[in-house]
Amino acid sequence: MSDAKRGELWGWVVTTALGALLVLVAAGRSWVRVAGADAAGPTGGELSPVLTPVALAGLAGVVAVLAAKGAGRRVIGALLALCGAGAAAGTRSALDAGTVADRLREGNVLHGATDLPWETMPLWPAVAGAGAALMVAGGVLAIVRGGRWAGMSARYDRAAGESVARDAASDPASDPARDDKALWDALDRGDDPTDSR
Repeated sequence: MSDAKRGELWGWVVTTALGALLVLVAAGRSWVRVAGADAAGPTGGELSPVLTPVALAGLAGVVAVLAAKGAGRRVIGALLALCGAGAAAGTRSALDAGTVADRLREGNVLHGATDLPWETMPLWPAVAGAGAALMVAGGVLAIVRGGRWAGMSARYDRAAGESVARDAASDPASDPARDDKALWDALDRGDDPTDSR
């Protein structure tokens, strides 16, 4: 694989994995602050339970793209893009006023009061949104360009086959298949292959 394609692949890996990690980290942080409450507000993962699973699926998808080839890589890229879209939808739904109020009521953060003001902490939803965008872009790029990237075992596939074919063409006597056949023929005749005479 050329240096440009290798650089593109590893740039894709870092960027897409970073997107999934951003969603994962943001899902574990508080997204809401309640005035007068002693406890921390709910996390992004509590407001939208889909965030952590799609982030973990995105990380698994990055590894799967490295291991897959051809059409399989494109399918995994499409699933990665869907994970990113799911993270974006989860981020948006977590910021819905009704979702926040329900979660605060369930967690008894308001201690029975319904009129305490709360506000969204904008940093972590923005981080989750950026991570979702990177995951979608990574999935689309894997669909479009993934077929040109080498797989994990590609360096052994063609290079090893070419070197064996090249050796056999240049020196037919050094062909490993021919050597093996000669050895088995000697055993069939009853010759001892370990006898040096």
